[in-house]
Amino acid sequence: MDSTIDWQLYRSFLAVLREGSLSAAARALGQAQPTLGRHIDALEAALGIPLFTRSQGGLLPTDAARALRPHAEAMSSHAAALERMASSQGDAPRGVVRITSSEVVGVEVLPPMLAELRRRHPAVTIELALSNRAQDLLQREADIAVRMLAPQQAQLIARPVGAIEIGLFAAPAYLAEHGEPASVDDLNKHSLIGFDQPSAFQREAAKRMSGMAREKFALRSDSDLAQLALLRAGAGLGFCQLPLARRDGLRRILPEHYALRLDTWISMHEDLRHNRACKAVFDALVEGMQHYAGHRPPDRPKSG
Repeated sequence: MDSTIDWQLYRSFLAVLREGSLSAAARALGQAQPTLGRHIDALEAALGIPLFTRSQGGLLPTDAARALRPHAEAMSSHAAALERMASSQGDAPRGVVRITSSEVVGVEVLPPMLAELRRRHPAVTIELALSNRAQDLLQREADIAVRMLAPQQAQLIARPVGAIEIGLFAAPAYLAEHGEPASVDDLNKHSLIGFDQPSAFQREAAKRMSGMAREKFALRSDSDLAQLALLRAGAGLGFCQLPLARRDGLRRILPEHYALRLDTWISMHEDLRHNRACKAVFDALVEGMQHYAGHRPPDRPKSG
C-alpha cells in the first residue's frame, strides 16, 4: 500500500460515499466527474482494495469503504479545523468559527447573539452546525458547542451558563377551544405533542413524567422545531423551554408535575484558548446564554 496517498483522493472518496454517485459528488465538490473517477481509481490502486461496486443506482460502497469512512471523516474534520485555525491568525478576531448546538437553540436562541457578535467582529465568519447529536470537539467536528450536557473530556474548556427550565405549555388559542387541564388525568382529553422515536434522554424523562409515553402523543415528530411549530400553531400541548414560551405568550400547564431543569454549557477545545476569533465567540455565547437562562453575569468593572 502506498503510504503517501494524497488527501485529495480521500476527500473525493468521502464525497462519493456521502452523495452516492460520481456525478453528485462532482457537483458537491465543484469538480469534473472524470476527475472524481480518476481519484477513486487512484485511491483503490494505492490501497490495493476495491472501494465501490457499480450498479444502476450509482456506486455502492464495499465493506472496506464503510470501514474507512470514519477515518476519512476524521481527516476531513481536522483539515477543516486547520483551515479555520489558519484563517484566524492576526491581532483582531478574524476567521471561521464553527458552532454546534441543538436545532431549537440554533434557530430560536442563538441568532440575536450571533448578529450582535458580527456587529462587534465583522471579520469573524460563523458556521452553524445544528444537530441534536453531540458533535465531537476533540475530533474538531466543531470549535464550540452549546449543549445541555456537561462535557466529560478533560481537554475541553467548559463554562456553565445556568439551568434552562423546560415545562408543558399550550397556546392560548388551543386552551380557549379545549379548556385547560386541571390534573394529569385531564391530559387524556387533550392532544399531546411529542417524540416519535425516543432518545435515551427522552426515555429517562418520560419515566419521571406520568402520561408522557409515546402512545399518548396525538402528534409525533423527532424534530424539536416541528414540535415547537405545532405548539405555537395551537395543535396541542407540548414541551418548551421556559424563556421561549414566555416570549411567545404560551401558557404553562401543570408546572407542579411537568418541569425539567437542564444545566447548559459552552465548551471548546483547550487548544483554541489563544485563538482570538474562537475566544470572542466563546465569550459572546457565555454572556448571551447566561442572559437567556436568567443567570446574568456580574457587571464588568469599569476600565480606568
